[in-house]
Amino acid sequence: MNPAGFWARLGASLLDSLIIGIPLAIISYLIVGDWEDTPITSFGNMLYSLIVPVLWYGYTVGKKMLGIRIVKVDGSKLGYGAMILRVIVSGLVYIFTLGIALIVSAFMVGIREDKRAIHDFIAGTYVTYDPPEEKE
Repeated sequence: MNPAGFWARLGASLLDSLIIGIPLAIISYLIVGDWEDTPITSFGNMLYSLIVPVLWYGYTVGKKMLGIRIVKVDGSKLGYGAMILRVIVSGLVYIFTLGIALIVSAFMVGIREDKRAIHDFIAGTYVTYDPPEEKE
């Protein structure tokens, strides 16, 4: 299984924020004329989180840089359904629990042997250092 831990996942998330978030903020500023978090930036980040891992074997730019990727627990191909559960549904869980579930998820990744967070359980995924197999 070779799961990725808290620091690798956090680092990948920070890299994605820098590499994708900053250009999206600049584009949003050019369109809207305001540096505030706009729907353009939020929508762009959400699309990136949903689409890129499905098209790129579970990698995002930040995850690829750190050599980690999202995979399905059952070994099937990562799809849009799993990513919608992982990004949107779990995001709603984190919002409705006022961030408490997000804190619990961080502890789960840090403490659990399989390093799975709440969003991993919702989507049936985990994050691993294992590269894609040839058949993927």
